[in-house]
Amino acid sequence: MESTSQGPLGGVRIIDLTTVVMGPLATRALGDLGADIIRVESPGGDFMRDFDPKKSPKMGAFSMNVNRNKRSIVLDLKTELGRDTLLDLTETADAFVTNLRPKALVSLRVTDADLRSRRPDLVYCSATGFGSNGPYASKAAYDDVIQAASGFASMFAWLDDEPAFAPTIVADKVAALHITYAVLAALYRRATTGEGDFIEVPMAESMATFNLVEHLSGHTFLPPVGQFSYLRLRTKHRRPRRSADGWVCILPYSDRNWRDFFRLGGLNDAADDPRFATVNSRITHVDELYGLLDEVVKTRTTAEWMELCDQHSIPAVPVVDLERIGDDPHYRKVGLLEEHLHPTEGPYQVTRDPLLFRSGSPGLRHHAPNLGQHTAEILTEIGYGEDRIEQIQAQNPDR
Repeated sequence: MESTSQGPLGGVRIIDLTTVVMGPLATRALGDLGADIIRVESPGGDFMRDFDPKKSPKMGAFSMNVNRNKRSIVLDLKTELGRDTLLDLTETADAFVTNLRPKALVSLRVTDADLRSRRPDLVYCSATGFGSNGPYASKAAYDDVIQAASGFASMFAWLDDEPAFAPTIVADKVAALHITYAVLAALYRRATTGEGDFIEVPMAESMATFNLVEHLSGHTFLPPVGQFSYLRLRTKHRRPRRSADGWVCILPYSDRNWRDFFRLGGLNDAADDPRFATVNSRITHVDELYGLLDEVVKTRTTAEWMELCDQHSIPAVPVVDLERIGDDPHYRKVGLLEEHLHPTEGPYQVTRDPLLFRSGSPGLRHHAPNLGQHTAEILTEIGYGEDRIEQIQAQNPDR
């Protein structure tokens, strides 16, 4: 069932000229918050629409996941008709989000200056791979590239002596969150001052900043005071533990947590060991500390550890298999995965937006659209007649 709640961004219109995952995920979040997201795609659509698995052409799983709460219009921006239509559409919008490369924006004549000449109070957000004032500004950037360039891949070498990529597109998703909050901040400023803005969100800098929150550590000070990075995260012993019948994460954190855990595990000598008495001494000796856990944790079942840890307020959870996360009692109760019936794709499931508003969470207002599904509807809204709409629709061979 589709939601009728407008959400906190009800009445805000955002033009979405993005591709792949980073940009579409950011605009999905804004759409989940209630904004009217108009996704502008080229004839043929974003190539992610074609990624398997899919039931129908142009409606792959990626597209189903990132395009909810959006409407789709197809415009050939390489033609005067398509570009003029985008300019007309922009006049009705509050914000414009793109992750096309700057060269492409100049070539298509849809830069900040081009669009704000028609809508001076527009919030224009350009997401790039690297900041425009740096030597890497013209480099192509995808998630793996940014994991490498931001220092993220290098952190795996602390554990296994070689850099590696995380098995998730973490850089795309971190950058998407930066886009979302940047647009929200600019929209708030626009609401209070009436002024638009230009925002640049570079993936590499966003990800490097994300990585350095804890790892800048002693190098926060000039000259450095202590080591670079948070040592607790660099030990190979920081990992899920085998219980007698599965895998668990047990993370005693406070002094009291550790004293209780040592007692529960029969490690009375460790409870009196000065190496483990304070948070700083535990971090200094983290290899030895975490090395104690393997032998202790495997002596009880997962259920036994959960009961004991809960009784003593020691942070602990079973390791959840991502493929079966919908079966976990917590996520099942909070309704993380929602089932819906798509008009063309049939039954499907997606994660709901995790945010909850007392005023009413917007939820699903629009299923992921078929390519160009709303072209005529959107153009009618901005006053186009049937003849011009037909001209524009004729540019989409897949309609």
